[in-house]
This record gives sequence, structure tokens and C-alpha cells, in this order.
Amino acid sequence: REDLWVREGKILNPEKLFFDEKGSADIQLDCKDSIIAPGFIDVQINGGFGVDFSLATDDFKSGIDLVSQKILSHGVTSFCPTLVTSPPSVYHQVLPQISIRDGGAHGAGILGAHLEGPFISKEKKGAHPEHCLRTFEAGAFQDLLATYGSLDCVRIVTLAPEMKRSGEVIRELTTRGICVSLGHSVANLSQAEEAVQHGATFITHLFNAMLPVSGRGHLPRTGIAFGALPPAPHGCAFSPARWGGAAARSAAKLTQPLPSRSSGLVLVTDAIAGMGLAPGRHTLGQQVVEIDGLNTYIAGTKTLSGSVATMDTCVRHFQEATGCSVETALEAASLHPAQLLGIEHKKGTLDYDSDADFLMLNDGLYVQATYIAGEEVWRQAASGL
Repeated sequence: REDLWVREGKILNPEKLFFDEKGSADIQLDCKDSIIAPGFIDVQINGGFGVDFSLATDDFKSGIDLVSQKILSHGVTSFCPTLVTSPPSVYHQVLPQISIRDGGAHGAGILGAHLEGPFISKEKKGAHPEHCLRTFEAGAFQDLLATYGSLDCVRIVTLAPEMKRSGEVIRELTTRGICVSLGHSVANLSQAEEAVQHGATFITHLFNAMLPVSGRGHLPRTGIAFGALPPAPHGCAFSPARWGGAAARSAAKLTQPLPSRSSGLVLVTDAIAGMGLAPGRHTLGQQVVEIDGLNTYIAGTKTLSGSVATMDTCVRHFQEATGCSVETALEAASLHPAQLLGIEHKKGTLDYDSDADFLMLNDGLYVQATYIAGEEVWRQAASGL
């Protein structure tokens, strides 16, 4: 019961091997009491290690390759490269260079792009450049297509649901299998619920860039956070590096899975180009940002603009801040993002026949080794395994 069997890149039900094939393991590995967990999936990562996914450069492909390789050490086996609000020319140049691909020794798998903006609220733009924001005009969905150029590699779009004609855009995106996330928005309760009815299933960085606390409670009561979560089938993205224990506990309670929905909180890094680099000034798309601890701000302000936290750091911080079980913390970085993208049948679990993307972690939830399709792609040299 404590063994994990892998063959041809998949997690194997050993019953058939034992009874039908009369076989046994060709290779046995002593994991020395490590925790074995599904590989982490980061659905909101803007870059890292000096690479900014929202900058159109001649060596963009080598940049995305670098990030995909580096994040293996943080337990990320699949990710969605994320572009913040940018001019149409950037989308037209960058998106054709993002290819959905399997992971391996070369790096984490790419599940498709996450486009955060530019169809968001000016009032809640956060670090997004105001001069690049757009609205849905007469063409609605055609305006979106003209802005992005192509949706071939897109998996998630974050938009503000209070924008006129957003409903038809949400419906069209969801019919194409693209997840619609609500964020950077001043939407009220009814607008948030209406967006969910149109097909929106996610919330981008809970508590950030949305209506603040109202009434006498301690949680947002009038906007996206309170309005969309109860009926939403998936939940919300939460970057724990930004928040203390109270906010993390609130997020965990708000997104507790209900009988009618299979998932809840999704941990994301929201990492920028400065992740993995020394403190200083870096970029986030069109903006210059400064690193302060695990958070980053638009230079000269206190406006949050992503983070430099790694995914394993997020998992540890969330578990410590909330007191949740280890299983709950790990599922928020693996199972829940897989459910969000509709790939839970092959990723995010250790179920039989799923992809053998898994981690070995010590009791402190530090990554000791990373495996993709059953092959070791990274190992901590000093782990002793």
C-alpha cells in the first residue's frame, strides 16, 4: 500500500502486473520516508529568473525554456505562462511563441497561456498599465480576438465582469474550452453571480484588486470574493506570500469544497521576472517594479505587482498560516489547479493511469526530488535519497 508503481510515464495499478503478467518491479527506489505528492501546477506565473513573459523579445523561447527548467526545483511540473495587460503588438508577438508541450528533463510542461487583462477595471488595475486597458466595444468577442491575435494556446483569461458585453465574451470563451477568471474588478454581487452563470469558474488573486470589506463583517461582502465563490465550480487563485495568517485562513474557509463542487483554493505564485534573483528593480510587462521580501511593488509606490515567492514556499506558508493539513496544502497546488483546467483525470493526483508527475518532499514540505512521466528531472543533491 505504501508503494507507488510507475510504467511508461503513468501511475500503474499493480494488480494487473501481479496477477495477469506475473511481473514485478524492474527498478526499486527507497524513498526513505519521503512524502510522495502530485507535482505542483502553477496557473499564474508572470516569469522568473530574469525572464518576463510579457516582454516581446527575440529570445522569448529560450526565456520560457529557462523558467520551465528552473521551476523544477520548486516542485512545479506544469504551468501556465501568464501575460499581464500589454499592447496588442505584444500579444501578437508572444502568443505564437508559446506552445503547449509535455514536461521532461528539459523543464515543466506548458499547459497554455493565462492572459490577465487588458479587459479589466481602471479603478482596480493594480500594476497593470492604464494606457493599455481596453473595453469591449461593438464587436465584443471580435475586439478580444483583435487584441490577442490568437487563442490557440490560451487556457485562462482574467477579465472584469462588470464591463459591458462581458457576458457574451465569457460564453464564447467557455465554449472554446478556455477558463474565464474574474479579477481586477469593481463588480458587485449581482454582476459576479451573472458572470458565473455565463460560465466564469475562477477568481484571480482573491482579496486583491476587487471591492474591499463592506458592512460589519471581516470578509468582502459585496463583490467578487463573496458573490462568486458560493456557486462557482472551481474557486480562486490565492498568492499566500502576500498575506498573513488571517487572510490565508479566510481564503481557506471561503473556498472550502462544497458537496456541489469538487475544488476550492488554488495556490499560485504570481511570480515575476525577479523570482530567483537578488532584490532590486525588475520588470512586469510595461512596468518597473521593486522587490521587497517576497512581495513586489510598482517602483516608488506600494501597489502590489506580483511576488517572487516560489510554489513550494507558497505551499509551506499556506500550511503554516492556516494550520490546515498537509494534504489540503498539497491539493491546493496540484489537484485544484488540475480540476480548474479540466485535466484532473491525468494530472494533480496519484490515481492509477494518471501521469506520473510527482514529488518527494521531506516532513517540512521541502522538495527533495521532482519526477515527470516517471523520470527524475531534478534532485536535491544533499537530500541523501
